Amino acid sequence: MSSELMSTKEVAKYLDIHEKQVYLLIKGGKIPCSRVTGKWIFPKRLIDEWIQTSAQDSLQQARKRINQIEGALLAAGSNDPVLDMLLTAIKKDHPDFNIFSANTGSVGGLQALNTGLTDVAFSHLLDPQTGDYNTPYLKQYCPDQHPVVVNMFYRQIGFLIVKSKSNIFKGWNSITNKKIRFINRQAGSGIRILLDNELKNRDIDKEDITGYEKEVYTHFEVGLSIISGEADVGIASAAVAKILDLNFQPLISERFDMILDKNTFFQPVVQTFIEILQSDQFKNRIGKIGNYDFKDAGRILHS
Repeated sequence: MSSELMSTKEVAKYLDIHEKQVYLLIKGGKIPCSRVTGKWIFPKRLIDEWIQTSAQDSLQQARKRINQIEGALLAAGSNDPVLDMLLTAIKKDHPDFNIFSANTGSVGGLQALNTGLTDVAFSHLLDPQTGDYNTPYLKQYCPDQHPVVVNMFYRQIGFLIVKSKSNIFKGWNSITNKKIRFINRQAGSGIRILLDNELKNRDIDKEDITGYEKEVYTHFEVGLSIISGEADVGIASAAVAKILDLNFQPLISERFDMILDKNTFFQPVVQTFIEILQSDQFKNRIGKIGNYDFKDAGRILHS
């Protein structure tokens, strides 16, 4: 079937759900589709728009619930193991502070910040033309806001590789090898934008990559897809590779920021968030994972 149209089986694989669940979505009128010559077809563009809309709806529901909790903040955007550790540390030391996080991808986080659906956006979007991160995208994704960009850390990103294929996978030159099954990140994530830019610059056709259409939403899901045998290679952080004992080929050291309104920045929960991030105790804990640099942690890079 055309890459712009998917069958029931293909859309089930694309959404990572059972085919029976697709028929339930059809029956409930909850998924865009058409019936042609007795078969259901799903335009990929409409499915991608539906995924984005569903994510926005989920954020709206979360926003309503969180507004009922005094002093609570909602964060959305990219993800990293350090974020999970930070949120746990805050909750442990300050049980009255609450930051709830949603993995929407970097673009989704900035868009949610623009519409007021989130208080904080986590992002690592590289602008290939300037080499800068996040700031060049504010006019595009946050045109109605004037947020500040605060650095959190720098991290190493690269290929995660199952050990049984490490001898045949040699980076970009091997990504179209039919013996290599790739696991992708969702559209709008910083990793996906990095990947697509590299493919364009290297004149690699995404259609030649086995598994390009199979998407997950977090770095850990990339790693878990590999150790479970569903894929052989994906792009994620070095920390995930180390935690899951996967081979790692570095690609880039990238800047990971949080973007938020100035008033939000000065809220006690955010200041505590930054204090823990800058503390020697936390840095020493992260040092056991490795591949993080906190030289600019807490520094305002754009306002």
